[in-house]
Amino acid sequence: MLINSAAIVIVLSFLYISSSLILNESILWIPLLIADSGVFLLSFFIYRYILEKFIYGKIKLIYKTIHTLKSKISFKELELTLDKDIISKVNEEVTEWAQDRRQEIEELKKLEAYRREFLGNVSHELKTPLFNIQGYILTLLDGGLDDPTINKEYLQRSGKNIERMISIVEDLEVISRFETGELKLDILNFDIVALATDVIELLEVKAKKKNIRLNITREFEKPLFVRADKERIRQVLINLLDNSIKYGTDSGKTKVGFFDMDENILIEVTDNGLGVDSKDIPRLFERFFRVDKSRSREQGGSGLGLAIVKHIIEAHHQTINVRSTIGVGTTFAFTLQKADSFQS
Repeated sequence: MLINSAAIVIVLSFLYISSSLILNESILWIPLLIADSGVFLLSFFIYRYILEKFIYGKIKLIYKTIHTLKSKISFKELELTLDKDIISKVNEEVTEWAQDRRQEIEELKKLEAYRREFLGNVSHELKTPLFNIQGYILTLLDGGLDDPTINKEYLQRSGKNIERMISIVEDLEVISRFETGELKLDILNFDIVALATDVIELLEVKAKKKNIRLNITREFEKPLFVRADKERIRQVLINLLDNSIKYGTDSGKTKVGFFDMDENILIEVTDNGLGVDSKDIPRLFERFFRVDKSRSREQGGSGLGLAIVKHIIEAHHQTINVRSTIGVGTTFAFTLQKADSFQS
């Protein structure tokens, strides 16, 4: 505004001086200075009024809208004056707001893609046993019920498919309860080595069918106490060891190791199975994600085991990670809070 007003004064002064020299051959400096001052002040306030009324007012409205959306503050708290670089400020706000919206849109797109994939997986996981049950029942109704060679077998197969569906629904319910915070942990002190030994004994028969050896890396002279929900950690160990059996190689081995990490105990479940490609590792804990879908479904299970494992460990405010190499094997490692002694 100052520059514009000064420019007007200079132009008018130049015109006055030029005309005075041509017509009168003399210049009245005092009247010129008074006129220049008046023109400068008048033009300055006219420019200010125009900017305030037609430009800055609208910019303030834009700024108010953006700022209110961002910080939920009232218009009274906005202090924009003509003395500040309002254009640059609004430009910064608009740029920042646009970047935030772009990030939110990208996140929403990812969530939408995940939602579609999740619903598709749920549909597929439930549809398979449903179609199997339908086929068995229709065969039985079509005369198979009177055929002793298939009636019992088809009923048993239907029962297994029903169990699979129940398992999927129950696992989804567990995950949902963890996510909403409804599932509370029963925290107590217990010997993690003893618990791992119990789980190994539980799965030993299943492991022997594939000639897979389950063992603890070394013996401990005294108990190794942790503070956690014993039954949930049992579920974690069962899922991890069962996973290593399902996807392990014949005559393979799975080891459970324990490492003192000051405040925590690190538990590792390591196998020498097929391994997982590096591109699939970040998705291993997603619901229904399977590295080899056809082979995985043949092995049974709900496809939610690792997702539940992750929720259980995170509910303990601990971490779980995985490292794997194709043809070498896989290691799942998680931490638990160390306890000094046995105390319920």
